[in-house]
Amino acid sequence: MSIQAATEAIRTKVGDNSGLGATVKFDCGDDGVVYVDGASNPNSVSNDNNEADCTIGLEIDILSDLISGDLDPTAAFMQGKLKVEGDMGVAMRLGSIL
Repeated sequence: MSIQAATEAIRTKVGDNSGLGATVKFDCGDDGVVYVDGASNPNSVSNDNNEADCTIGLEIDILSDLISGDLDPTAAFMQGKLKVEGDMGVAMRLGSIL
């Protein structure tokens, strides 16, 4: 999955009002970033590398598995497949969106 495909998939899942109430950045390193502004109304999803309340570092393949539902976010964290920086509460709320 490309970063553009991941962005579109997340945009569809987030919709206009995710209830997230915060900003999140999925940082896939050299593959790029997906920035979710869940604090704006309507919510927006872009590839802008902005500061976020919570940054999740992971590989693009792991992000793809999270989006498709093939990987549980909590399990991914426990297995060290992703790293969370910032507000852990925001990361926990992502489970209901992904």
